[in-house]
Amino acid sequence: MDFTIECEQEEDGRWLAEVMEIPGALAYGDRPDEAIARVKALALRVVADRLEHGEAASEIANISFAGV
Repeated sequence: MDFTIECEQEEDGRWLAEVMEIPGALAYGDRPDEAIARVKALALRVVADRLEHGEAASEIANISFAGV
């Protein structure tokens, strides 16, 4: 399973990172690397929750992040 991360700076100076394949998975940070680290952690929590509940287990053999 490949995740694409997009990161952009908001008008207020904060950075917003989003995992495109997981609706609603976004995180803010003061720096791009901080926002990216937070959204990666969030994506992994979503995947762990899906595995725990028996959802999409066959799709999650490998996980990688791109676009960073």
